[in-house]
Amino acid sequence: MMDLQDPIALTQRLIQCPSVTPLNAGALEVIETALKTLGFKCYRQQFGEVDNLYARLGTQSPHFCFAGHIDVVPTGDLTSWTYPPFDGKIINDILYGRGAVDMKGGIGAFTGAIARFLKKFPLNGSLSLLITSDEEGPAINGTLKVLEWLESKGEKLDVCLVGEPTSDQQVGDIIKYGSRGSLNTSLKVQGTQGHVAYPDLADNPLPRLIETLSTFLTSPLDQGCPHFQPSNLEITSIDVGNQATNMIPQEATARFNIRFNTLHTSVSLKNHIQEICHHHAGAHSLDFQGNAEAFVSSADEFLTMVIRAIESVAVIKVNANTSGGTSDARFIYKYCPVLELGLRNQTAHKIDECVPLADLEILTQIYESILSGYFKV
Repeated sequence: MMDLQDPIALTQRLIQCPSVTPLNAGALEVIETALKTLGFKCYRQQFGEVDNLYARLGTQSPHFCFAGHIDVVPTGDLTSWTYPPFDGKIINDILYGRGAVDMKGGIGAFTGAIARFLKKFPLNGSLSLLITSDEEGPAINGTLKVLEWLESKGEKLDVCLVGEPTSDQQVGDIIKYGSRGSLNTSLKVQGTQGHVAYPDLADNPLPRLIETLSTFLTSPLDQGCPHFQPSNLEITSIDVGNQATNMIPQEATARFNIRFNTLHTSVSLKNHIQEICHHHAGAHSLDFQGNAEAFVSSADEFLTMVIRAIESVAVIKVNANTSGGTSDARFIYKYCPVLELGLRNQTAHKIDECVPLADLEILTQIYESILSGYFKV
């Protein structure tokens, strides 16, 4: 039988479930079995093809929720991995596998911390876990839908901690209390195909695409604002699908991402993009994707307590900020104060993703300390 106070075994077992978004691949069953052993009531909620787990112990407030995801990004070229990505091998006290850091290790640490806490103290309130298999994908049928389901039941979260890998040099050195928004754009500029020797008989879309992109790049969106660095636009792809050297292409497509602060919204940025394209791109079409708005969580008291809990476990300087990518905290902040705190993020989404066993242990201790601080025991 698995020792639930040890985060390593559970993390290893979760890695062995090949839960590439939106697959569950048995990972939620592993967590559900572990939590039922600890006395949790478990509820499975499926929306579309996405399977979710909500588990709660206790019925009273205060109500502390851990949130996270078991889905992982694809492995990429399997031959590039030193060890198979879903074997969960431990080599020289390092656990290898897809999801070790992002974020099955965080879930292992959640569970280990809860098991240790419940062994020492009676629960004066409620503990819950909200686990999805849709965080790395569209994020439509995961945490967002579960939160709506909880609200329909009249169930309220008082605080939430998301176990995303936020740390840098030491586990616990960075906490996130907010996040930039994210907007993906595909710009397709239309032209007329033709021979390069007869440009007057064609219309090359590339100069207009280049001019449009140059306008974006030479016009900063802002200079930053309280809690946030300046918004930035990054071009991620330019493609014409042209295999010939003597042909003007019929169309050219660019994709770019904007990570934006609270000076903007997705709507305001779409309007900005449409205006620039109207003036510079000529005949074109735009496609927008993204459901992540910038936010700052109202978590001051919770943040202070978490920092104290970290410092009681590790000699460390804690930096609270809004750096990094997006997570499901962007949905949770509308319901309760939310923070993100997890493992070091250096190998997240990379070949040979891995976590030192010592990092799993220290994170488990930090989470247990946070529970003790929150429930005042």
